[in-house]
Amino acid sequence: MDVQTIQEALQAAGFYKGPIDGIAGPQTRAAVDAALEARGEAGPKDWKRWGAKRRRDAYAQLLMADLDIEVGPIDGLIGPQTRHAIEVFLHLQRTGRKPEPWRDHVPDDDDPPVVRNDWPRQRDVQRFYGNVGANQTRIELPYAMTIAWNTRQTITGFFCHEKVHDSMKRVLARVLDHYGEDEIERLRLDMFGGCLNVRKMRGGTRWSMHAWGIALDIDPIRNQLKWGRERAALARPEYVPWWRLWEEEGWLSLGRARNFDWMHVQAARL
Repeated sequence: MDVQTIQEALQAAGFYKGPIDGIAGPQTRAAVDAALEARGEAGPKDWKRWGAKRRRDAYAQLLMADLDIEVGPIDGLIGPQTRHAIEVFLHLQRTGRKPEPWRDHVPDDDDPPVVRNDWPRQRDVQRFYGNVGANQTRIELPYAMTIAWNTRQTITGFFCHEKVHDSMKRVLARVLDHYGEDEIERLRLDMFGGCLNVRKMRGGTRWSMHAWGIALDIDPIRNQLKWGRERAALARPEYVPWWRLWEEEGWLSLGRARNFDWMHVQAARL
């Protein structure tokens, strides 16, 4: 979200009396701090330790959350969920309404599965996996990953659904065997974009597969939601073994199946 829009929002809320000039100067920084302070317990807990840009981005996240735009944690970090929220916000500004959902098609019984496997269809995931956010367990990774939107932070594990844990761990171990750590790093297969995240689909109204912890996103910066194979890095030939290792376990790539969301692989059929 640009600085001018943030200044306008701060001015409308009574925190900013300076010019609407798009410059994040001292008056803008002080107004952002005042606005965050006013949120109290409803705002982020440790924002005073953050830099000016991260505080400003956190305030932007709060503005979008106030408009009932699903933005994820108010953490001042611009990950895939916040980027999508900004797209929704800008569309709302231009048109006066949120964009229409574009991912709500539920295949009929006669629709052939894109990949034949033992995982349930998307419409049956709750029956198979239980309630969203439930039945989670920690997976210890065979190689360290880096948080894609905060590259100074690495992780050695994360939470996923207990029914996919063993399968996911086998795949990642085979990825390490096939590529090796140096090639994994070069290809950015260690750029973690999220697993468990109880939220709705970006561009849809139903629960995301991430809400059950049965999906994994990798390298979201270079494989953005609406990018097709002409732009997405994970559509390149050097990533074919990556996808085959997942598909041998029955996981589904939305990129290979539908040519969008190339960052994403899930333990559910369409």
